Amino acid sequence: MNQKTKPETSLLVRGYEVVIGFETHAQLSTASKIFSRASTAFGAEPNTQACAVDLALPGTLPVMNKGAVERAIQFGLAVGSHVAEHSVFARKNYFYPDLPKGYQISQFEIPVVQGGSVEFFLGDEKKSVRLVRAHLEEDAGKSLHEDFIGQSGIDLNRAGTPLLEIVTEPDMRSSAEAVAYAKELHKIVTWIGICDGNMQEGSFRCDANVSVRKPGAPLGTRREIKNLNSFKFMQQAIDFEIRWQIEQIEDGFEIQQATVLFDPDTGETRAMRTKEDAADYRYFPDPDLPPLVIEREWVERVRSEMAELPRVMAARFMADYGLPEYDATTLTQSQAMAAYFEAAAKACNQPKLVSNWVMGELSRRMNSGDVTMATLPVSATQLAALIGRIADGTISNNAGKQVFEALWAAEAPEGDALAQVDGLIEAKGLKQMNDTGALDTIIDEVLAANAKSVEEYRSGKEKAFNALVGQVMKASKGKANPAQATELLKAKLG
Repeated sequence: MNQKTKPETSLLVRGYEVVIGFETHAQLSTASKIFSRASTAFGAEPNTQACAVDLALPGTLPVMNKGAVERAIQFGLAVGSHVAEHSVFARKNYFYPDLPKGYQISQFEIPVVQGGSVEFFLGDEKKSVRLVRAHLEEDAGKSLHEDFIGQSGIDLNRAGTPLLEIVTEPDMRSSAEAVAYAKELHKIVTWIGICDGNMQEGSFRCDANVSVRKPGAPLGTRREIKNLNSFKFMQQAIDFEIRWQIEQIEDGFEIQQATVLFDPDTGETRAMRTKEDAADYRYFPDPDLPPLVIEREWVERVRSEMAELPRVMAARFMADYGLPEYDATTLTQSQAMAAYFEAAAKACNQPKLVSNWVMGELSRRMNSGDVTMATLPVSATQLAALIGRIADGTISNNAGKQVFEALWAAEAPEGDALAQVDGLIEAKGLKQMNDTGALDTIIDEVLAANAKSVEEYRSGKEKAFNALVGQVMKASKGKANPAQATELLKAKLG
């Protein structure tokens, strides 16, 4: 990994600066493997999808999967990388039971994707992580330990599965930033359709390189946490590793470069093996594969056929709907969420209110239950109708939440979206009081019954005014228009 770091103010942990870089393996969404026609389908019986080419049996030769190359091009375009016109495959030599060839075909000196960056928000702060490279390679098989007593099994179905390994600069400074980066990368590869992103099935696997140092000191010795397959475990593993390294240093020990695994049961990392350097793998160009040549016409064709990218769509949401950058970025977390927002915004012409509801109430309900954008019980047109009634003063925002709950629970009457919302408003008696005469009477009664608060307000106590507004809302059983009530109150109080 390139050892350059970008200067920035970092949050220190017990006086140490945390330095994190990532290597992510994204399984490409091709139907066949990277150098053979064997299937990549998940869940087949062990060793039923490993062909002679995957095992490098005598007389076989690898043939490059064009679809894998095209997906690498898509990724490079999505993150602003340089797509190399000429790249080379190499053999990475090591011996492990699940590596039938005794080497892995990868890319070393000249990768297909070079540079680029991934931008995301950490809270409301915009961050950017630089990419070193993304290279094509084949996956190894899988060692099975749980179902065997005193021995291990080997499943070679994954051998030869196409991967894109995405490597960052060591730009991240906390576990929270690392997880935010990983989520954004996950969004990108699933958005453009090059990876299904299924972490449980191993389609999106992250390795975190973690080290600590005193501010201004050279980079510390890194330890690589392998195969983090959930964002929750990712943060737990990095946090433990940070604490462990600091404690080791403060106890007078040196950190040894190593590959470690995270145990979710104990919440701890443990060393698996000494970390290898590039020289240990004895890379050399693969003699069976010619250089990969990508003509610019191919790159431009892929560019023209790609769907609107998240960052491009976010920029359009800012320009077309006047949304803040944070809103636009959040709403483009998935194509489904972006489409939902846009449909609702166009239907009611209240884009900021729609954004607030999608990021607020809608997301809250989704996160509290087993609900996805595909299974939402409230349609975009229903939400638009509800927001329209809030915007035109028919109901208050709080009453709107009650209508939303009823829509979520499928309690709406028959009819189109607007008829359903209006029916719920009527049935629940939520219509806001906009009759100035009736509200005027209520305010007069409240002022007469709260002479002390009136006196306090007139003597300069602003809290007394809020108390009076509260009394008006109580007297109207929550149906008074708060803005109208405030205006009338101020007029009467002078």
